[in-house]
Amino acid sequence: MTEITIRPVAADDRARWEPLWLGYIAFYEKRLPQATTDFTWKRILDPANPIEALLAVDAQNNALGLVQYLLHESTWNTGGNVYLQDLFVVPEARGLRIGRRLIEAVAEISRKKGAGVLYWQTEEFNGTARRLYERLAKRAPFVRYNIEL
Repeated sequence: MTEITIRPVAADDRARWEPLWLGYIAFYEKRLPQATTDFTWKRILDPANPIEALLAVDAQNNALGLVQYLLHESTWNTGGNVYLQDLFVVPEARGLRIGRRLIEAVAEISRKKGAGVLYWQTEEFNGTARRLYERLAKRAPFVRYNIEL
């Protein structure tokens, strides 16, 4: 099995991070302006911003997966909640349990931060991811509504 390390994104990781980010956006058949990608990268690196990111890298420091998450306040607990916003593994590395390891890493970080809940969402069609998620977490009974602004 390939040696895989889960580690925080570093300032010199832009060339590793961006293809994963764009792969994630493409998976959901979305397009974002380059300015949004640039802004997201800056927020990840800004210690004053709550968005954090981890990379899964192999022994040669090739990026195989990413996860982005943020701690936010909650009215239901004193430690806040962590929203796992983005999770992506390159197609050729799927099946290596990288997605599971990225989620478990965020769960451990969330515990250390004192968060009350780690949560995420996915689209209905994403059956592969949902099979993993249903092994790791309890499916929430909430229905989500959006107003595009």
